[in-house]
Amino acid sequence: MAFTRSGANASLDDIAKEARVGPGTLYRHFPSREELLQAVYRSELEKLAAAERKFAQTMTPIEALRAWLLLFVDAIAAKQLIAPALHTLVGDHKKVFADSYAQMQEALRSLVKRAIKSGDIRKDLDAMDLLRALVGVANVTTSPDWQQSARRLVDILVTGSRPIR
Repeated sequence: MAFTRSGANASLDDIAKEARVGPGTLYRHFPSREELLQAVYRSELEKLAAAERKFAQTMTPIEALRAWLLLFVDAIAAKQLIAPALHTLVGDHKKVFADSYAQMQEALRSLVKRAIKSGDIRKDLDAMDLLRALVGVANVTTSPDWQQSARRLVDILVTGSRPIR
């Protein structure tokens, strides 16, 4: 993806080429860079929500939770590439993406609830604590290896969330 390689200032012509559409088609669907960035970000959050359903159908509760949290780390990385432009263009992006955030949070809550029901994780776990921990690692921007750290943290969080026996 052009945004992954070049950040939020990726050439819109390059994006059109990569999508195998003409520039006119791209501009017809996304008349401004702001609208394209919003669509990309919204799509990332919606992928997270959709992944919950797929993982819940194909994995054990604890495996589904772990896989989703790792996908969340990838989504944070994508967001970091476009966040400065989103903030500049959109202002308070939390208002713009409130529905997408809600879908993503509901997906995580569903995974946690399923893992609690199966006995894989403790009953007092707050799903949002998992997100806060991962976002916190991502905000340590001085570390170029934050993604590796966040992936290790997923395993620490999952292990630490198991019931005390």
